[in-house]
Amino acid sequence: MAIRERTKYPGVYRRESTERMVRGRPDVCFDISYKLDGKKIWEKIGWVSEGYSEKLAADIRSERVRSMRHGEELPKQKTKAPLFKDIWMKYEAWAKQNKTRAGADDVSLYNSHIKNRFSDVRMDVITSFDLERMKADLSKEGLSPATIKHCLVLIRQVYNKAMAWGLYHGGNPVRGVKMPTLQNQRTRFLSHEEASELLNRLKGMRTPDLHDMALLSLYTGMRAGEIFNLKGYDLDFQNDIIRITDPKNKMTRHAYMTGTVRDMLQGRMPGKPEQLVFPDRNGKKIASISKVFFKIVKELGFNDGITDRRQGVTFHTLRHTFASWLALQGESIITLKDMLGHKSTAMTERYAHLVPDHKRKAAARLEENFNGAGKAKVEVVK
Repeated sequence: MAIRERTKYPGVYRRESTERMVRGRPDVCFDISYKLDGKKIWEKIGWVSEGYSEKLAADIRSERVRSMRHGEELPKQKTKAPLFKDIWMKYEAWAKQNKTRAGADDVSLYNSHIKNRFSDVRMDVITSFDLERMKADLSKEGLSPATIKHCLVLIRQVYNKAMAWGLYHGGNPVRGVKMPTLQNQRTRFLSHEEASELLNRLKGMRTPDLHDMALLSLYTGMRAGEIFNLKGYDLDFQNDIIRITDPKNKMTRHAYMTGTVRDMLQGRMPGKPEQLVFPDRNGKKIASISKVFFKIVKELGFNDGITDRRQGVTFHTLRHTFASWLALQGESIITLKDMLGHKSTAMTERYAHLVPDHKRKAAARLEENFNGAGKAKVEVVK
């Protein structure tokens, strides 16, 4: 180890390297020394090859002394902020125990859009500008505003949990980011003829799984994930009720079997109550709707000429169709809300325009009453 030599600056030392060279001469490293709580502290400042000098080292030492005099933390006393991936690992473990579908959606978002960008970055280094740049990049990649918003919300949740757990004491950079504006409400739903055509095509497949799942969504409004999670003990044939125990919003609800749904589910009842009603070929939970569904939708021409992705027919369109049919037959918004499992009527209001002309009739009755009252007044005058 090279011997430290005093310089003309108090508390500043230099040592020549026996291995590093700069401009044909041995590189020089500068150290500073000061006392903290009665103990002598040595701190390496840097090398000449890195742009450091005796004067710069002296300035840094002066700043250290000033900080101690005013009771401020020194750089070596400060704890480094954790890497994003370190907090993510703890968040993922928490999500598996506390979030819907064991946090599978969060894991997918992280692995697909966040991991490569921020996993090895310390949390206090990530800025709102970095997140705005992520927004722009994801948008260029063709991601929907909803997916980009989900990414930002996930990052915000990771920061909030880190602070709640006492693992991070900085700010949350998501606060300085404007969330994408969502315009993802679907208005497209299938006609009875289109639904029959789709079910008939699906029925002709080698296995009945896609047909039965589509039938179940059309007649109950169940989401794909809710259908994937369905187990034998969720089916109550005595009362013709389907218990949905792991919905998107965590609020357990019930769906109601029609005769067609009842017959289909009785034929699918697993041997054991804890087994899945719609397992994959390995007996495990299905991860996503088969691409065959979208192939058949394309063959039927349901999406021909449609450029707005919100109006394209997907499996979720079946749930939207269920709700739209209920609205068209005159069911109340409150009934739709309960059957769809919405937390508030705000999400259900999108179907209000389909409810039969009760608003128009109400306006007509108002006019009739007004005109009737006017006529009565005229007769009295006579």
